[in-house]
Amino acid sequence: MPEARLAPTMPFVVEVQGETVAIPSRMYNEEPSADSERPPLVGTRQAILHCLYSRHSDGRVRQRHLEQIVTSGEPWVVPFVVQLAGEYVLEIIEAIGRSLPGLAVPGSAQRRLYGEFIARNPAFVARTERRVVSYWSCYHRWKYGAFGTYPGCVLLEAFRAAVVEQVGAQWPRHTPHPAGGAAQRNGTQWFTGCGICLTPWLL
Repeated sequence: MPEARLAPTMPFVVEVQGETVAIPSRMYNEEPSADSERPPLVGTRQAILHCLYSRHSDGRVRQRHLEQIVTSGEPWVVPFVVQLAGEYVLEIIEAIGRSLPGLAVPGSAQRRLYGEFIARNPAFVARTERRVVSYWSCYHRWKYGAFGTYPGCVLLEAFRAAVVEQVGAQWPRHTPHPAGGAAQRNGTQWFTGCGICLTPWLL
């Protein structure tokens, strides 16, 4: 990897199959040129490189590298994908949804893979859910007037189905209900912010 122009930002920590993994929130290294890989990276080493560059400061770089790993069955790839589901680039969220059709299939390998990770990392996933709501409200509400129609919400519901199947019980919700009406059942107002706006929604 070329030298970074800036140090990577504070990592976030997740648990993967009983091991603690620290992942940079953002990194600023330029992408390596094809002729700089001698010999070319393959297999696990190449997947690790793609995972790291999925944390790049440039959204187009993140998307390019995500598309190389999102279908992976490696448990350590999952947190990189879930983190991107909670970010603001719509094209990345759509790419994740297209690439994980197994999340909609009961008993599939993808469902088990994501369900296990989510069950082990409830605080991380709750924070991701809140970010999805915030970025929808800040950047995408003009196009998706109802949260339930937003691709990020659709993806979260697929994650929810995976963890419910994994644990065999209901899972806490940190977003408005996609059906709308149920979200207003008790009239409690919550606030969530993406750093640019502070948006109230009813839970």
